[in-house]
Amino acid sequence: QVQLVESGGGLAQAGGSLRLSCAASGSTFSRNAMGWYRQIPGKQRELVATIGRDYSTYYRDSVKGRFTISRDNAKNTVYLRMNNLQAEDTAVYYCALDKDGNGYRITDPLWGQGTQVTVSS
Repeated sequence: QVQLVESGGGLAQAGGSLRLSCAASGSTFSRNAMGWYRQIPGKQRELVATIGRDYSTYYRDSVKGRFTISRDNAKNTVYLRMNNLQAEDTAVYYCALDKDGNGYRITDPLWGQGTQVTVSS
């Protein structure tokens, strides 16, 4: 059974940077689309970025030019580099692996446990 373990969250000042990591167990990682979502209390979880098995990427508009998603299939790990962090980036960030296997989009997510990112202004 595939499991996702996130790390790298914490406290950053506005304008600062953090890098999130998500390590996946299991042997199908390279064939799956991966992504990062975030959620604040009382709001729906929102998609932040995805990366397909062909390394194609998608970003929500508010993070374009600031966040970079990448993957290392040899390490079964996906990363989210977050630069120029803003207070509105404060949330719990969740890693997702698409169980559907289409390889390009998150349609049936397996979730990590989440990691808190707090940006102080």
